[in-house]
Amino acid sequence: MAAQRLVTVGSPTLPIPSFTSFRPFSSFRSHRYHESGAFWKRKTPAKILISLSSTSSGSKLAALPSDLSPPPIDHDLLETVTLGGAKISDDGIIETFNNDDEALDAADNGVVVVDLSHFGRIRVSGEDRIQFLHNQSTANFECLHEGQGCDTVFVTPTARTIDIAHAWIMKNAVTLVVSPETCQSIIKMLNKYIFLADKVEIQDITKQTCLFVLLGPKSNQVMEDLNLGNLVGQAYGTHQHFSVSGMPITIGVGNVISEEGFSLLTSPAAAGLVWSTILSQGAIPMGSNAWEKLRVLRGRPAPQKELTNEFNVLEAGLWNSISLNKGCYKGQETISRLITYNGVKQRLWGLCLSAPAEPGTPITLDGKKLGKVTSYASGRKESEHFGLGYIKRQTVSEGDTVTVGENVTGTVVEVPFLSRQCQPTQSSGS
Repeated sequence: MAAQRLVTVGSPTLPIPSFTSFRPFSSFRSHRYHESGAFWKRKTPAKILISLSSTSSGSKLAALPSDLSPPPIDHDLLETVTLGGAKISDDGIIETFNNDDEALDAADNGVVVVDLSHFGRIRVSGEDRIQFLHNQSTANFECLHEGQGCDTVFVTPTARTIDIAHAWIMKNAVTLVVSPETCQSIIKMLNKYIFLADKVEIQDITKQTCLFVLLGPKSNQVMEDLNLGNLVGQAYGTHQHFSVSGMPITIGVGNVISEEGFSLLTSPAAAGLVWSTILSQGAIPMGSNAWEKLRVLRGRPAPQKELTNEFNVLEAGLWNSISLNKGCYKGQETISRLITYNGVKQRLWGLCLSAPAEPGTPITLDGKKLGKVTSYASGRKESEHFGLGYIKRQTVSEGDTVTVGENVTGTVVEVPFLSRQCQPTQSSGS
């Protein structure tokens, strides 16, 4: 094992290996670990190494046993971030590091790391898993291969939105990342549609895993410095498996809010070490409070706000997650009719506001109601206010001024998440 040195970066002191090239993750080797259902089952935890294991250049990491069972999320990561100044909610969510403005600035100009372990992770396995998800959501899973990924939307039979899922196609399973509010309802819904002949299993692996997001223009440099540069520039959803001290970690391109940046799915046993190593590379920690602000500023729709039974998937503008020619799937008939007959009546916009506005506040123009606010967030300055809202089509354009509530002024703007959505053609293979 390589000689170790101690670093402290807003977290407890942890050993990381010392390398002449100063690449703390240089012992990562792309590694296909077992994805059997047993991996995610909670059994007696395996003995953990608290540092990264260094191997010689010609050696290979031993295959992980199929029954390796990381412990549930308990105190390791939370103790690490608490000592780093984090405020933790009663249900174990990292709310803030008391640096929200700094973190928001780093998301635009540097690099942040966010713990999204409270988001749901669902493992779909079995021989029929690809066809099953192909039929139950909006994306074309049958055109994807191992190591690829996509966004897909779970909708009702009338194409009303439930949630956006970020999917990774693995060797023996598909891993879905969904919002905390919808995880259990989606699991229940998927199980409802498994018939006797279907070879499909649904598992909630949220508590057996941790999820980090790396975001910002300097996230590529962090990956390079961690000797993970082979993922830089790869297609959205591309992911690879690695090992840290014998414990698995999957790293993918993009995340639930952006096609840029990276997602890291790791065992709870390795989470504290991975977190501290990322901070050692200059990443700024971001809590869930700042993350929610960033979500609104970036325009990413969320369940119970923009994604509800009141709005359909096309009104939410989620074109990149929809296949128009893959055949029948839940909501497909409604989506096809909406496109054929130009039936989309409203769309989601960003709103630069002159003052705070509560979700549900009406949006008007010349006294005529056009829509309503669905999300609000304050900016980095007290004078900055931003919202999302649905507005009737063909009534406003970018830059137009509307009235929100009684006397709040709003300027209609595009937002990054929605502006990158591209309406596919009927002949596309998406």
